Amino acid sequence: MFTGLIREFAEVASYSNNILTLRATYKPNIGDSIAINGACLTVIELFEGGFSVELSLESRSLLAVENLKGKVHMEPALALGDRLDGHMVQGHVDCVGVIERFNQRENGLDIEVSIPEKQITFVIPKGSITIDGVSLTVNDVSKKSFRLTIIPHTLQKTLIGSYKVGQKVNVETDMFARYLHHMFSKKDALDWNSVDRIMATY
Repeated sequence: MFTGLIREFAEVASYSNNILTLRATYKPNIGDSIAINGACLTVIELFEGGFSVELSLESRSLLAVENLKGKVHMEPALALGDRLDGHMVQGHVDCVGVIERFNQRENGLDIEVSIPEKQITFVIPKGSITIDGVSLTVNDVSKKSFRLTIIPHTLQKTLIGSYKVGQKVNVETDMFARYLHHMFSKKDALDWNSVDRIMATY
């Protein structure tokens, strides 16, 4: 589990044969989960000044792997007792989004991101979303895209300020929205009356 708050920028040393090798000041252990651009990956090798992770076929099919170069966002998994800021992030990327446009505002930058219609169902106005591992708040939602407002602090502490129109990004929608949709979309799904009855028994 993660928070969507970036620990540091790791530097890609190489990406080949499904192995991503990174240089970073953070020192994980073999087997640790670590989010790279929002994707939960497992540390398989350590070396002085960095570590390597492996991308499965499933991961490669869902991620914007073309961004695995230069600097990347990195966040270690939460430890029991850690303070929870941001929002609950699983590191399970739902889809690749595309940066459609920017709009500079007085004290922030508006970004519009398009994603497949299947995933837009889980994007909620004023809800949480994760872009390349960064916890953000959704402002508006349309049929195929959503709008974010990025404050100067976030632009300084992430790579979002370097994004370009047309760039692909990893998107993880809010897990609670996914769970609720899954629960209520089943043929024999719970309804709110059933939920109230169950809660009344406790």
